[in-house]
Amino acid sequence: MKSPLDSTWGATWSASGASDSSTNALPGWRNTPGPDAPGLFPPEVVVQVKALACELPVSRGLPLSRMSIADVARAVRSAGIVASISDKTVWRWLHEDAIRPWQHRCWIFPRDPDFRNKAGRILDLYEGQWEGKPLCENEFVISTDEKTSIQARQRTHSPLPTAPHKAMRIEHEYERMGAWAYLAAWDVRRAKLYGRCERKTGVVPFGRLVQQVMTQEPYRSARRVFWIMDNGSSHRGQACIDRIKKRWPTIIPVHTPVHASWLNQVEIYFSILERKALTPNDFTSLEALEDHLHAFACYYETIARPFEWKFTRKDLESLLKRIDQTTAKPPFLLAA
Repeated sequence: MKSPLDSTWGATWSASGASDSSTNALPGWRNTPGPDAPGLFPPEVVVQVKALACELPVSRGLPLSRMSIADVARAVRSAGIVASISDKTVWRWLHEDAIRPWQHRCWIFPRDPDFRNKAGRILDLYEGQWEGKPLCENEFVISTDEKTSIQARQRTHSPLPTAPHKAMRIEHEYERMGAWAYLAAWDVRRAKLYGRCERKTGVVPFGRLVQQVMTQEPYRSARRVFWIMDNGSSHRGQACIDRIKKRWPTIIPVHTPVHASWLNQVEIYFSILERKALTPNDFTSLEALEDHLHAFACYYETIARPFEWKFTRKDLESLLKRIDQTTAKPPFLLAA
């Protein structure tokens, strides 16, 4: 119940709810918490609100793709869980468990029928093992991929540097100066990087990257070099394995499962490259972009360490178990 307009609600209240300015506060107010005070709602209501926030909106017939705090509060009231509740209270409860129904992320269900075995082999290599045996000192693990269409964009006006109370400002309009395909190979255990710019991707450009790496020590005289790669057209399937093995007998090609590039460590480097060297993008020519890519690779090698890869076979089994439980549930269907 709301207090009357002419009441002493504006006075200072103690933790018990009584007014510090009056000893004659109404008995009914003395132990009554404020609108958002802890204990106003029983624990089961908090649980129901959190459960509702974790549901897909379509399951409740709501024409929403995501719910905001206000949407959750309205749905809670419409469902009859409570008669009245503030958005602030809902936010506080969801914040306790980091429940954010207004956010989303994309992912792909594993489609490769041999996902477990293919992913497991790569995770073993990251832990320094192959087929149950530790790798030798003269055996190496290379993670490789291509970052396609890195554009050189020349801004119509030069960027303005950071100033007090002002962020760097980048001109929105630009002229396209062309694009590179950037091929990279990352030595997982030594934190060494090899890269090259090509006009386009393909079998031949990828072969040049392999040659660039394998003609250098210690790979040239290595016992085995494991090349982790995805299923892109440049290095797909058995044809790729036969082609590489014929030219480089010490290479062991290891393909990731289909749609599982997140298992390829070189993608981490590409993310670093994008954030630290290519954003914002302002290059006068393709040559300037190429020099910049090589310069950043040299700089990064001076500070690089092997990535701290924590995802193990145990985590893989846990992930696949959760996916099996998710796919076992009937999908939510939109009403016609």
